[in-house]
Amino acid sequence: MKLKELEKPAVQAWSPASQYPVYLATGTSAQQLDASFSTNATLEIFEVDFRDSSLDLKHKGILSVSSRFHKLIWGSFGSGLLENPGVIAGGGDNGMLTLYSAAHILSSEKEPLIAQRQKHTGAVRALDFNPFQGNLLASGASDSEIFIWDLNNLSVPMIPGSKSQKPPEDIRALSWNRQVQHILSSAHPSGRAVVWDLRKNEPIIRVSDHSNRMNCSGLAWHPDIATQLVLCSEDDHLPVIQLWDLRFASSPLMVLESHSRGILSMSWSQADAELLLSSAKDNQIFCWNLASSEVVYKLPTQNSWCFDVQWCPQNPPVFSAVSFDGWISLYSVMGRSWEDQLMRQTDKISPSFSKGQPLPVMPVPEQVASALLMPPLKKPPKWMRRPAGVSFAFGGKLVTFGLPSIPVEQLPQPCPRPVYISQVVTESEFLTRSVMLQEALGSGSLLNYCQSKIQQASLPCEKMLWQFLKVTFEHDSRLQFLRLLGFSKDEIQKKVDTCLKSDLQLGGSPQLEAVDLKRDRPHAFCHQASKHTTEEASASSAFFDELLPQNMTPWEIPTTEDTDGLLSRALLLGELRPAVELCMKEERFADAIILAQAGGAELLKWTQEHYLAKRRTKISPLLACVVKKNWKDLVCACSLKNWREALALLLTYSGPEKFPELCDMLGTRMEQEGGRALASEARLCYVCSGNVEQLVDSWAKSLPKASCPMALQDLMEKVIVLRRSLELLQGSDKMSPGPATAYRLTQYAGLLAAQGSLATAMSFLPSDCIQPAVQQLRDRLFHAQGSAVLGQQAPTFSFPRVAIGTTLHPKEILSYSMGSQTLHQVPAPSARPRATAQPSLVTPFTAFHLSPSQGSQAQSTGDYRVPGPQETLPLHFGPGVRPGSQDAWQVAPATQENLPRKKLPETIMPPALTTVPAMCLGPEPPPQALLPQPQVSSASWSPPGAPREGSLQVTRTQLPPERKVLPAEHQCLKDSFEALIQRCSLSATDLKTKRKLDEATQRLECLYEKLCEGTLSPHVLAGLHEVARCVDAGSFGQGLAVHAQVAGCSSFSEVSSFMPVLKAVLTIAHKLQA
Repeated sequence: MKLKELEKPAVQAWSPASQYPVYLATGTSAQQLDASFSTNATLEIFEVDFRDSSLDLKHKGILSVSSRFHKLIWGSFGSGLLENPGVIAGGGDNGMLTLYSAAHILSSEKEPLIAQRQKHTGAVRALDFNPFQGNLLASGASDSEIFIWDLNNLSVPMIPGSKSQKPPEDIRALSWNRQVQHILSSAHPSGRAVVWDLRKNEPIIRVSDHSNRMNCSGLAWHPDIATQLVLCSEDDHLPVIQLWDLRFASSPLMVLESHSRGILSMSWSQADAELLLSSAKDNQIFCWNLASSEVVYKLPTQNSWCFDVQWCPQNPPVFSAVSFDGWISLYSVMGRSWEDQLMRQTDKISPSFSKGQPLPVMPVPEQVASALLMPPLKKPPKWMRRPAGVSFAFGGKLVTFGLPSIPVEQLPQPCPRPVYISQVVTESEFLTRSVMLQEALGSGSLLNYCQSKIQQASLPCEKMLWQFLKVTFEHDSRLQFLRLLGFSKDEIQKKVDTCLKSDLQLGGSPQLEAVDLKRDRPHAFCHQASKHTTEEASASSAFFDELLPQNMTPWEIPTTEDTDGLLSRALLLGELRPAVELCMKEERFADAIILAQAGGAELLKWTQEHYLAKRRTKISPLLACVVKKNWKDLVCACSLKNWREALALLLTYSGPEKFPELCDMLGTRMEQEGGRALASEARLCYVCSGNVEQLVDSWAKSLPKASCPMALQDLMEKVIVLRRSLELLQGSDKMSPGPATAYRLTQYAGLLAAQGSLATAMSFLPSDCIQPAVQQLRDRLFHAQGSAVLGQQAPTFSFPRVAIGTTLHPKEILSYSMGSQTLHQVPAPSARPRATAQPSLVTPFTAFHLSPSQGSQAQSTGDYRVPGPQETLPLHFGPGVRPGSQDAWQVAPATQENLPRKKLPETIMPPALTTVPAMCLGPEPPPQALLPQPQVSSASWSPPGAPREGSLQVTRTQLPPERKVLPAEHQCLKDSFEALIQRCSLSATDLKTKRKLDEATQRLECLYEKLCEGTLSPHVLAGLHEVARCVDAGSFGQGLAVHAQVAGCSSFSEVSSFMPVLKAVLTIAHKLQA
């Protein structure tokens, strides 16, 4: 790809790698003349700004010079000083060597010329700065002359050895070794290369081709291996590049032969030693990979010879090429197609020709496009390769790779690149406890497991909870629960007996006599009955005389006008109701209760109610609950200080069908009104009722960092033990977990899998759960275990199916979206579960996977089958909680109740796609096109890119604007959020809150637009559906937690338009609910 270009017949030099910004120096070439045949010479500096999309270079400085240049080089000498970009050295005719200050050329404040020396014979065509000592400059010219200049003292240069060439010849190239600072090499037209050791001041080796046809035009040392160098030949009969190793100098290691004519220049990349640039007389520029000896990048054929190519020291993929037609071009080996250049050229001329409208797209002929196509490198270059890498894989695996420990030159070819896979365990205690739980479940010794947890518990509440869990495995669990609460029937019986004995000793023995009489009466009655049978002839009066005790005093019936007289008359007439009322008035409650028992159940109930209403004592509410059996009033009205007594009453009197609900109501009230102080005790109620969902929900509310592995392990131990006890009680092998329990079980299995315990994680996953996150995790666990699960059946494929490899042209998409062709049926997604009686968590959004194409294809895949309306519950506060003055929260109907709720489709089967454009010019239009097709005659063809009547462009401008429709699977989001805002508006009392809600309604339109466009990422979509589920369940605190998790792991630009306002709405709802 061409990045920049400059029309100037010049030689070039890049600024050093340490220099920023990047500069390119150009000096008028001594080998070229422009059209005016001018003999003037200049030295110019241009800034290379790759952020600028134009092809122009920014001119920064210019200097008129006396002579033209054969060679130009930019060194870093002095660049360590502040604002000093280095020194530019130029080699000219007649042995002239000139040094310039780059800083003075850029500033134009001082004289740029540093020194000018004319020591050489002939043109100076070879220059190179020492990469280790920037003050050393090597120069070469005719007659085999090589000088080493010290820029600190330019008076007398160093001459390495004597003129070794017989006869003397030109120095075509000089190069310092990139690893050893005292090694210098020179190349000559005879095909020889001489390597100098400047410490010995003599040549140490000569390299030459045996064919004696090499005409060396370039020389370069290997960037990494000190003993290797390359030579290139300018001879048209031998256009080759030879790679030599001085350790085997008898023949070259490698010969590159793709050029058809002599090679003029080459450059070895310092960023990647495998890449070598070359330019030749065949107008070709190649980039070679020396490891594979092949051309990995090739520029299109140039118009003229390119006599100099150089890599950019600062930007590794960029290189420059200077051609004899007077152009300096900058390219990138990363490649790009002709479309970018075409677009850039179109933008450049568009203001002059477009008349305010963009120019039509010009179709490029195929042969031109293929000629301009510049593919990138076939292999990633070294600057893009990671020297080391690490990545976590599923199942706690860690995949790593890195560089070998031995030097590069000692590696065998091809070089092995090992990849290491290791198991990482970060939570050893977590794994140990999970193994103990698994062993207890497998052996069935859960009673011993609970006993060990009781002994290990450090907190009283934790110990009490494990004691309750242990009791769930016993047959008389209610009596055991009462004992744990501090109530024992045996102890209370002993205390009552002790109290009665003390009263009897103080008050005498009338009651004992009565008891004895009562005890003896059955014996006397049996005796009289036997006597009656033996004396059948006795008279009836004698019988009654024998039957009644003889010493009994006669009693009288009162007939006075006082209360006793009125009471006796009422009894004589059988008017029990007035008699009871009279007793209640006189506070003769015992008489009233005795008479009410004789009057029937209705009179007894009336008497009990009036007695309890009239007698107000500390024990009266308890007596009322026991008599009336109204346990809901007990749960809702009793003081939370007496939660133990309330739970004991439920355990003693409540029936099995009402007991779980009443326990849940008591636990919910303790959580909501008692706060954190009673939250742990509330879980005892959930254990008694066997409500695993409420237990999990209570745990999630009490711990803000619910993802802590050890905290989750504590919860899972309790949940799994409770579920196992319920399974034993119900006689079933497996219980279907609720959404909150399934979420935590899935999270627990995921943590186990992350620690490498795949089999244990598989065993804890819910087996009959159809939630996508559970199914997908089960699928990953099954396949990650490999041969360990050969005996099990593979789970069904639970991931979304997406068609890949099919790309539609924009015209085809238009035709497809407007078509009337019957589309393939997409399986109807199941309705999203609504809120149950208890607020609970739902499927974790972090593990829900969406296809990237779901959002964009939702409008073009046909209508889903809509499930029928289902019963829903309005927003509530939980059982047993009475709302205050905020009646709107209680009576306001949910506007989305009767709307079908859908979740995102788990499987997307793309319909058959047509490949015929809707605006087809052929005689047979496609059947799915709904718009009339313009008829264009075959004789009306016009040049490519020219607008014509009836073209696709004109037809498309006549189409009505497409109305954006919210996808069906996301309609539930809009329904939930709008209904929530409406209920908040009805309940809010201050104007500030109402204004915030009105603004939220407007700002949420940004969310609905993104849903229509399908631009949101999968995890953001899943998180929004999770928030909507929490809104439906009335769990706004959990919704805020999910919101924070989504916002924390999402791009700011993606969610900034709607996430803040959604948080504000959830916060308002949470405050109004509280």
